[in-house]
Amino acid sequence: MGDVLFLIFRRLRAPLITLIMVYAISIAGLALIPGVDPDGHPWTMNIFHAFYVISFTATTIGFGEIPYPFNDAQRLWVTISIYLSVVGWAYTIGSVFALTQDVTFRETLYRGWVRFRVHGLAEPFYIVCGYGQSGRAMCKALDALGIRVVVIELRPERAAGIAIEDYARPPLVIRADARLPEVLIDAGLNAPECCGVLALAAGDELNQSIAISTAMLRPGLRVVARTVSQVARDNLESFARVVVINPYETFATNVGLALTAPSMLRLEEWLTGAPGTECPEFIRLPLGHWIVCGYGRFGHALARELDAAKMPWQAIQRSAADLRALEPGAAVPAAGEDDERVVTEDDTGFALDEAGIDHAVGFVAGTDSDAVNLALANRARRRKPGLFVLIRQNNVADRLLIDAAGAQMKFVQSDVMVHECLQILTSPLTNRFLRRIRRKGPDVASQTTAALQAIVGELVPELWAFNCDPKRAGIRRAFSARIDPPFALSDLLTDPEDPARPLAVMALLLVREGKTVLLPEPDTLLEKGDELLFAGRSGTREVQMRYAFDPVPIEYLRTGHEPPRSALFRWLTLRAILRSRAGADHRHKSADQSVEARR
Repeated sequence: MGDVLFLIFRRLRAPLITLIMVYAISIAGLALIPGVDPDGHPWTMNIFHAFYVISFTATTIGFGEIPYPFNDAQRLWVTISIYLSVVGWAYTIGSVFALTQDVTFRETLYRGWVRFRVHGLAEPFYIVCGYGQSGRAMCKALDALGIRVVVIELRPERAAGIAIEDYARPPLVIRADARLPEVLIDAGLNAPECCGVLALAAGDELNQSIAISTAMLRPGLRVVARTVSQVARDNLESFARVVVINPYETFATNVGLALTAPSMLRLEEWLTGAPGTECPEFIRLPLGHWIVCGYGRFGHALARELDAAKMPWQAIQRSAADLRALEPGAAVPAAGEDDERVVTEDDTGFALDEAGIDHAVGFVAGTDSDAVNLALANRARRRKPGLFVLIRQNNVADRLLIDAAGAQMKFVQSDVMVHECLQILTSPLTNRFLRRIRRKGPDVASQTTAALQAIVGELVPELWAFNCDPKRAGIRRAFSARIDPPFALSDLLTDPEDPARPLAVMALLLVREGKTVLLPEPDTLLEKGDELLFAGRSGTREVQMRYAFDPVPIEYLRTGHEPPRSALFRWLTLRAILRSRAGADHRHKSADQSVEARR
């Protein structure tokens, strides 16, 4: 609000001074010019009466001459004052209208309003820096989970597009440069409800600056930054709580899994997808010779995974003249040790022949141009029908064209970022679970997928962590001595409203004192401080969490009777129990006395 007031007074300084001078001169002149009262005696108007007359004369059609009729000199001065005030008001009003149309003023006013809204949020939220393909997809995914988002976007057309998007909880948008510390603070960085920052801007330098600024302003806050540069990655990983995601390397790792353990890839893609979406198709990549067209960072990452899977490959890169024509002064990527496996493209047909298209089983169209990738994929298929094609999508506007190409596998950076970010932000235990599953092998992954689908169905399940914290009322009750048998995992798999009905949920991981138990059995006894990773249908998390915060469900589950909730009814119940015990003791005592008397 201070910025808005400062801008108002600065822009309207000259009009306001002009208007004040007009009023001051008009009032002073009317007060100094002598008039004549009804008795013919001279009189002068006081300042209050002069201010009153000039005010209604300058702003309305006037109410007459007071307190006495004016003489000619006074009427002449009032006439001059009318024209002066018209000019002054026209100048001031025009300046006000010009100020309301000023871009800087409107941005400052809007930013102040957003800052007020952000600091008024009473629920957890994330700050998303950059509303490109990845930022938009991430906002959609968080909104589907019911999590509020504050977006920082510098480009006006992208920020304006958020207003027409279909959101259950529309994001708050700040149109500014996220690298500036004051912008991050305005977005709620220091608010206790802020859960993390996602640096998804277009460029490694931007994301690096955002992540470092966040780490310096609020140490300990979770930061996720997208970068493809190894230098930026090394710089950011030196900060605690900063997670770096390289979408090229992440996707290449998935390709390696698809070659060696496709069931593992399917489980990972399924569990890390947006909740409620369709289960990804089972993709099995063919084994044999691969051609990688486009040998930049994306191509290098794929080539490393092909080497790890012991797959032969040949790369095609653009010629130096072609690269410099597209981007003057650009440096040609060096092949290094892979010179013999890299073909320089001067003629696409010749390059395909030299790369071994006749005996290839897979083709990667991985350049940074969607039009080129579509043409390459079409040409490769014409040369060899039935070829497995992996195509890279660079622009979200080309999604329909990429889908129409009919490639068996697509690289969409925004999809990769959504999977990785949800895995990191919403359930940190997911990474530990997936690492354990990888060590167990593809057979365990297939069995886990089948078991989970039998419980939750085909849609992507919701993942959440359950903490057995005794500070919570429900957990404290569950571990009390009165609970028999002891609190077990099977209790959390049961519907608290209907003990005969199981919840559509499955326990994936149990963490106890730093040790992990993969796929714990339902009869596992729980201990204080245990953390569990669950996967279930949408809505089951809220039902299960009743065990944590409400002491009633666990007792109802054991006895089949709902205990009293209010203090009055608990006191009456306790009193009835004590009376019942006292009566029982009295009956036992009387029976003992009767036995003694008979003896």
